[in-house]
Amino acid sequence: MTYFGFLALFVGVPILLLLGLTWWDAHNGRCQPARFQNYALWRVLALHVLLALLYTTPWDNYLVATRVWWYDPALVTGITLAYVPVEEYTFFILQPILSGLWLFFWMRRQRPLPATGWENGALRRGATAVCAVLFVAMLIILIVGWQPGNYLALVLSWVLLPMMAQFAFGADILWRQRRLLALAIIPVTLFLSLADALAISSGTWTINPAKSLQWYLGGVLPIEEFLFFLLTSMMLVFGMVLALAEESRARLFSMLSRLPSLQPRRLLENELN
Repeated sequence: MTYFGFLALFVGVPILLLLGLTWWDAHNGRCQPARFQNYALWRVLALHVLLALLYTTPWDNYLVATRVWWYDPALVTGITLAYVPVEEYTFFILQPILSGLWLFFWMRRQRPLPATGWENGALRRGATAVCAVLFVAMLIILIVGWQPGNYLALVLSWVLLPMMAQFAFGADILWRQRRLLALAIIPVTLFLSLADALAISSGTWTINPAKSLQWYLGGVLPIEEFLFFLLTSMMLVFGMVLALAEESRARLFSMLSRLPSLQPRRLLENELN
């Protein structure tokens, strides 16, 4: 299976189907709930595509350069930017689109939630602290050079930085939307993991066993690959939900109003009123 063949079949076709469902919902008057209308959906999706491309590019190039994984040259076009084939950059763009369209599909089917009783500062601090501890543990693995944990440490340390920021800002907002998150994250994770297992078994790319724990799901899929799809799906969905949720807007304005640089302006507005 060529890499572009993999992308067309396992990412391109689902995206086309989701675009069809999006059109069908619009045709039948099923719209985005007001509580998920902070910004235009396409703006949020485009921002996450750009962030995914910028944030993943140096990390993935490092993986290929250090032989954490490699691809079969006969199954790619041969066009590379740095160490990574152009097909890989295409996946950086398509995965956020796939996750976003699937998330928006379920957002249009959400029921109203209670208006109060969801804010939880302890949850935000606790979730952030757990991420911080795991991040430090992964850095230790990288520093001591334990090779079987190399890929795991690179995945987790890369994901946990933005996830700490997401949890610090809105772990309670995310927990409030846990049903939506499960619907958006679990199916995409399982689907992409299955597709990845098929690509690995066909030789499209290979995970270096010397840099992996060699724990295989179904005898084929390295546990690190499953965690990659799970955690990237979480990172993307968390970011889009936090960007769109009405609770985020209120919290962001509250945080900005407490910045010292805004105090004189706020005092002036109070005097004028």
